Amino acid sequence: MAEEILDKLRDVVEGQIDFEGQRRVEGLATLLLALTGLIAFNVGYVLQDIVKCLYVGLGGTALTFLIIIPPWPFYNKNPVKWLPIGSAFNTGGT
Repeated sequence: MAEEILDKLRDVVEGQIDFEGQRRVEGLATLLLALTGLIAFNVGYVLQDIVKCLYVGLGGTALTFLIIIPPWPFYNKNPVKWLPIGSAFNTGGT
């Protein structure tokens, strides 16, 4: 029972993403963190409260982590087709 749960958890944690998904994650992380910084700065400036600025920044960073860290299925839409083992060297030569 516990082994089955650990296997399912391991499959979720060790998920794969493809190269296109990595590019998507990088752009998404940059965009979300930049927006978080702008929103946090404006909230802090308008309210004149550094603590609220920090809370908005930390909340936005946590939200960004939840979006980009797990291997969501839409990060693996273009999986790489690898060659079979040894097929690159089997050209018929010596």
